[in-house]
Amino acid sequence: MARYFLRINFNGTEFHGWQSQINAHSVQAEVMGAMQKVLKDKLISILGCGRTDAGVHATEFYLHFDHASENLETDDQVFFKLNRCFPHSIGLLGIKKVNDRAHARYDATSRTYEYHMHFEKNPFLVNRSWYSWVPLDVDKMNECAKEIIQTADFAAFQKSGAGSKTSLCTVTKSVWEKTDNGIRYTVTANRFLRNMVRALVGTFVEVGKGKMSKHEFLSVFHSKDRRQAGESVPAGGLYLVKVEYPYPVK
Repeated sequence: MARYFLRINFNGTEFHGWQSQINAHSVQAEVMGAMQKVLKDKLISILGCGRTDAGVHATEFYLHFDHASENLETDDQVFFKLNRCFPHSIGLLGIKKVNDRAHARYDATSRTYEYHMHFEKNPFLVNRSWYSWVPLDVDKMNECAKEIIQTADFAAFQKSGAGSKTSLCTVTKSVWEKTDNGIRYTVTANRFLRNMVRALVGTFVEVGKGKMSKHEFLSVFHSKDRRQAGESVPAGGLYLVKVEYPYPVK
């Protein structure tokens, strides 16, 4: 059996997240169903690089699977047929043969997320960017964003009851930038807690509104208490944009 990585992207609006669930539409179920049909293997199973929440998008997402064929990577017909079988909201970007022990989730060394916001009402950005009718002080938000670039306990930004064995994360990038439509937050870390990015953004927004000072933000950060942080922002503005591995996957 050969092991392969699939690189895909998807618009998460219509899905209840990546992971297959009973009575819920998921990206995993759609992808696996198409693969079983095209590869004519009802026993094929797939494992993704992470679990995106309902409504979250991905411009780069990896999954791995095993198959008897040794040449799927170079089979243009397989690539073409899979893309035809995927719904319009899911795209296949690449197929890569990897070593037999490669693991899409546990081998990832870092992940990068973006959160998009806009300030002028735009119906074409619904479920793709979060509309804020309140102006924000991006400079103050960036002052706080820089403070989380470290290895630390991010429990204050973890969904209550998530049950992670550890809430330690190493953040290597955290920055707000202006875009053509508004602003974008980019964060890279070795791992993310459940709901962490949306909770961080919600707390930064409190700073941007002038409702929370930098000192208060740091107090929230070090409190390890989710109740003190800001509300989680809507899922539609969140994108998984990059996943890195210690070996070639493209």
